[in-house]
Amino acid sequence: MADRPEWDDGRARSMVGSLVVIGLTRANPDGDTFEQMLGTLKSADHDKGFEIELDGSRKGGVYWLPPHLDAFQQAAPGEYRLRSTGEIVVNPDYLATWIVEPPSDG
Repeated sequence: MADRPEWDDGRARSMVGSLVVIGLTRANPDGDTFEQMLGTLKSADHDKGFEIELDGSRKGGVYWLPPHLDAFQQAAPGEYRLRSTGEIVVNPDYLATWIVEPPSDG
Protein backbone atom coordinates (compact mmCIF):
# COMPACT_ATOMS: atom_id res chain seq x y z
CA MET A 1 0.00 0.00 0.00
CA ALA A 2 1.72 3.18 -1.17
CA ASP A 3 0.02 5.57 1.26
CA ARG A 4 0.56 3.40 4.36
CA PRO A 5 2.64 5.16 7.02
CA GLU A 6 5.82 3.56 8.29
CA TRP A 7 5.34 0.69 10.70
CA ASP A 8 7.33 0.55 13.94
CA ASP A 9 7.09 -3.03 15.16
CA GLY A 10 8.57 -2.23 18.57
CA ARG A 11 6.11 0.59 19.20
CA ALA A 12 3.19 -1.51 17.97
CA ARG A 13 4.13 -4.46 20.19
CA SER A 14 4.55 -2.15 23.21
CA MET A 15 0.90 -1.10 22.79
CA VAL A 16 -0.45 -4.65 23.20
CA GLY A 17 -2.44 -4.87 26.41
CA SER A 18 -3.34 -1.17 26.35
CA LEU A 19 -6.85 0.18 26.93
CA VAL A 20 -8.03 2.09 23.86
CA VAL A 21 -11.00 4.41 23.30
CA ILE A 22 -11.96 4.37 19.62
CA GLY A 23 -13.88 7.11 17.85
CA LEU A 24 -15.24 6.50 14.35
CA THR A 25 -16.79 9.23 12.24
CA ARG A 26 -18.56 7.79 9.24
CA ALA A 27 -18.75 10.47 6.55
CA ASN A 28 -21.97 10.27 4.54
CA PRO A 29 -23.60 12.64 2.05
CA ASP A 30 -26.75 12.56 4.21
CA GLY A 31 -24.83 13.50 7.36
CA ASP A 32 -21.98 12.10 9.37
CA THR A 33 -22.50 9.53 12.12
CA PHE A 34 -20.28 9.06 15.15
CA GLU A 35 -19.58 5.87 17.06
CA GLN A 36 -17.35 5.16 20.04
CA MET A 37 -16.16 1.93 21.62
CA LEU A 38 -13.50 0.78 24.04
CA GLY A 39 -11.35 -2.27 24.40
CA THR A 40 -7.97 -3.82 24.96
CA LEU A 41 -5.44 -3.98 22.15
CA LYS A 42 -4.78 -7.74 21.82
CA SER A 43 -2.47 -7.90 18.80
CA ALA A 44 -0.66 -5.66 16.35
CA ASP A 45 0.33 -6.87 12.91
CA HIS A 46 1.88 -4.92 10.02
CA ASP A 47 -0.50 -6.51 7.51
CA LYS A 48 -3.67 -7.27 9.51
CA GLY A 49 -3.70 -4.20 11.74
CA PHE A 50 -4.77 -3.88 15.35
CA GLU A 51 -7.06 -6.41 17.01
CA ILE A 52 -9.18 -4.82 19.73
CA GLU A 53 -11.04 -7.03 22.22
CA LEU A 54 -14.08 -4.91 22.98
CA ASP A 55 -15.35 -4.11 26.46
CA GLY A 56 -18.22 -2.15 27.95
CA SER A 57 -21.51 -2.32 26.04
CA ARG A 58 -19.80 -4.33 23.26
CA LYS A 59 -17.98 -6.75 25.58
CA GLY A 60 -17.07 -10.02 23.91
CA GLY A 61 -16.74 -8.58 20.42
CA VAL A 62 -13.60 -7.98 18.39
CA TYR A 63 -12.89 -4.98 16.19
CA TRP A 64 -9.99 -4.59 13.76
CA LEU A 65 -8.34 -1.24 13.01
CA PRO A 66 -5.98 -0.59 10.08
CA PRO A 67 -2.22 -0.74 10.73
CA HIS A 68 -1.80 3.04 11.09
CA LEU A 69 0.13 3.88 14.24
CA ASP A 70 -0.42 7.62 13.82
CA ALA A 71 -4.13 7.19 14.61
CA PHE A 72 -3.23 6.30 18.22
CA GLN A 73 -2.54 9.18 20.58
CA GLN A 74 -1.65 8.76 24.23
CA ALA A 75 -4.62 9.71 26.38
CA ALA A 76 -4.28 12.25 29.17
CA PRO A 77 -5.21 10.81 32.58
CA GLY A 78 -8.84 11.26 33.55
CA GLU A 79 -12.38 10.17 32.81
CA TYR A 80 -13.70 9.90 29.27
CA ARG A 81 -17.43 9.63 28.61
CA LEU A 82 -18.41 7.82 25.42
CA ARG A 83 -21.04 10.06 23.84
CA SER A 84 -22.68 7.21 21.97
CA THR A 85 -23.26 5.01 25.05
CA GLY A 86 -22.73 7.19 28.14
CA GLU A 87 -20.08 4.79 29.43
CA ILE A 88 -17.22 6.27 31.45
CA VAL A 89 -13.67 5.08 30.86
CA VAL A 90 -11.05 5.94 33.48
CA ASN A 91 -7.45 6.51 32.42
CA PRO A 92 -7.34 4.81 29.02
CA ASP A 93 -3.90 4.41 27.51
CA TYR A 94 -4.73 5.57 23.98
CA LEU A 95 -7.34 7.38 21.94
CA ALA A 96 -7.74 6.23 18.35
CA THR A 97 -9.77 8.40 16.01
CA TRP A 98 -10.81 7.57 12.47
CA ILE A 99 -12.82 9.15 9.68
CA VAL A 100 -14.38 6.49 7.48
CA GLU A 101 -15.31 7.80 4.05
CA PRO A 102 -17.47 6.01 1.49
CA PRO A 103 -15.60 4.59 -1.48
CA SER A 104 -15.09 7.04 -4.30
CA ASP A 105 -16.78 6.36 -7.61
CA GLY A 106 -14.29 5.26 -10.14
